Amino acid sequence: MANQKELALTAGKKIANHNIRVILPDSMYHGVRKVEQPSLIPSFTFWSTIQYNLSEFPLIKDFYFKRNLVKDDLFGVAGFSMGGMTTSAILTHYPEVKAASILMGATDFNHFISRTESYLKQENKNSSFEIRDLLSWTQKYDLNQMPEKIAGRPLYFWHGTEDQKLPYQNIHQFYLDHKETDYGENMSFDTGINEPHILQINTMEKTGTFFAEAFDL
Repeated sequence: MANQKELALTAGKKIANHNIRVILPDSMYHGVRKVEQPSLIPSFTFWSTIQYNLSEFPLIKDFYFKRNLVKDDLFGVAGFSMGGMTTSAILTHYPEVKAASILMGATDFNHFISRTESYLKQENKNSSFEIRDLLSWTQKYDLNQMPEKIAGRPLYFWHGTEDQKLPYQNIHQFYLDHKETDYGENMSFDTGINEPHILQINTMEKTGTFFAEAFDL
């Protein structure tokens, strides 16, 4: 799940080159589903999109499993930015996912909501308490609060040190905190030195290689 169809297609091709079936759905408010100015509340459309992603994920998953289109139950998920956050949330609920990749995403939803609250207070745009209440559903999908849900599955992170949208330090610290545990032993992390919030071709290629190795292809 990405915010530009062309970017998603390129990333998908890098994974498909390893003889892996790739599904690239448009998120709500993105691609062919784009809506102009869906909300005037900062960040709210962002979280609404993730919520839509999570509600639609089991529909996509079940479609392929029921038709026996998932070979050897090797089913993975990957995403960039908001798609990476969606991937993180999916890991908290779906053991069917055998491997995952979070590219420039985040696991700590609470931290991101706190940043939104600070912005709202500075701009006096809305009540921060209302926003937190409206986003209370995120607590049940916050991988930062339940890292054991990784459950030993291969999980690949890539994050640039100059990411201004989703701070590098937070996601890298999550990796450091849990990489030595039984549930996090199959995590791996690549750092993009001086890389901003942009997905590069070499990162896409690394993601394809990660899934090929995770699935032993």
